[in-house]
Amino acid sequence: MDESKILHIVEIAKNTGKIRIGTNETTKAVERGIAKLVVVADDVTPREVIMHLEPLCNEKKIPLAHVNGKMDLGRACGVTVPAASIAIIEEGDAKKDIADMKKE
Repeated sequence: MDESKILHIVEIAKNTGKIRIGTNETTKAVERGIAKLVVVADDVTPREVIMHLEPLCNEKKIPLAHVNGKMDLGRACGVTVPAASIAIIEEGDAKKDIADMKKE
């Protein structure tokens, strides 16, 4: 899926639903099974910080999307710092977009 569309979904969910920002919060949301979508940044170093998320999302059957930059992901979440990963836990108005993403 197009990165700009993913970031747009994150912005919509931030404004009308609930998100968790950061790898620790994302991991907890996935482990609890409350995450609807996980987005990770591909420029995170060291990669070990986020490597556990993909197998965890696969195990819990939670869709995972990738974006290029952690700064862009942070901005989409409304924060001024980079975000390595985020979890959408309540879709808000992005529900249809996330459902469409799952079909792809």
